[in-house]
Amino acid sequence: MRDLLPNIASWKFALAAVITTLMLAGIVALALGLGADEEPRRVGTATTTETAPAETAQQDERKRRRATPGAQVAELAERMSIEDRVAQLFLFGFQGQDLTAPIFEQLRQQGLGGIAIDAQNYVSADQLASLAGEAEVIARQEANVQPWVLAPQEGGEFNAFPDLPPATAAADLDSASDALRETRQAANALGGAGLSGVLGPVIDVGPSSGLAVGARAFSEDPRDVVDYAQAVIDVYRSQSLLTAAGHFPGLGSGSEDPRLGPSQVGSSIDELSARDLLPFRAAIRVGAPAITMSNGLYVTDDFVTPGSLSPALIGGLLRRDLGFRGLVITDDLADPGVTALTTIPEAAVAAIRAGADLLYISGPPAEQQAAYDAVLRAARSGALAAGRLKEALLRNLSIKRNYGLIE
Repeated sequence: MRDLLPNIASWKFALAAVITTLMLAGIVALALGLGADEEPRRVGTATTTETAPAETAQQDERKRRRATPGAQVAELAERMSIEDRVAQLFLFGFQGQDLTAPIFEQLRQQGLGGIAIDAQNYVSADQLASLAGEAEVIARQEANVQPWVLAPQEGGEFNAFPDLPPATAAADLDSASDALRETRQAANALGGAGLSGVLGPVIDVGPSSGLAVGARAFSEDPRDVVDYAQAVIDVYRSQSLLTAAGHFPGLGSGSEDPRLGPSQVGSSIDELSARDLLPFRAAIRVGAPAITMSNGLYVTDDFVTPGSLSPALIGGLLRRDLGFRGLVITDDLADPGVTALTTIPEAAVAAIRAGADLLYISGPPAEQQAAYDAVLRAARSGALAAGRLKEALLRNLSIKRNYGLIE
């Protein structure tokens, strides 16, 4: 009997590991709605007494990990330090146009969730491919999770890369069919350059003369914007490129562009639901992987809290009411529409608490670092709930796996 005790203890330990892995996988599946169509794998029964119980349990665990994406993601999350977990929640813009840009050394030191390449970083398609490729190379060298490489390529004058498609601003397109054609060209060009997605499309409903969005909006008719949203998101999804449709819950009637200052959206929730939310509902129906929040100010928060920091809009309207299970990305927390009301570090902590999963901060580097430090302090002290941090991390990693950034 004494000889059996070590084997029994080992078997129990292995079984506990299996249960822990499956529980974490369940969290991922619940958060994202993954695995609903997958059939459970049957665990074989040993037909010989030559295999020890512990060895059998370990073999079964390895099979489950290979078969269940959620288990792989959960295991990866468990291995990460708290510093790396927090770093995965940030999307940083940067200065520089070549491989000496400080962001690349930062990627070696911090496994950031992603980088955003914008007009100030761009020279040519070949140079863009070099920047995107370097981010991937560094991730492999440092054994980090591959970062998102995203860009605001909305069309025409709103392109980060002026010589790449789409050639036409959304408001100047004649139809969703035209958008479909130009998006196919853009997906081929951007995917070929090594980008993993776009910070778009803009699916706000509003006139081209609107103060907050202007010609970035496709139409002031929500039915037309529904068709536009579905067409653009479908094309990018077919090419395994992330889209982050914005600006939820709608910025088309805002009083100002949040990139210039605070923007009030006076529509009630009923008015938003009847007009502005229609394209977002459509985007969710066709499988939009990510939604970008608006930095506008809404009646739900008495016009004092930007949408990117609003629990009522993220956890309430988007998650609970619309049932969105994908990635929630803030609009740029360095926008004056945010910084006129709070600091960037305070905004970063508030956004994660509110339910955001990825924090976009265009710069400057000192503020980006301060925001990271603030979220890390909040996570260590318990001011940021461990469950909220885990939820955001698992959602980031799961969608990265879906889009090929985690093998």
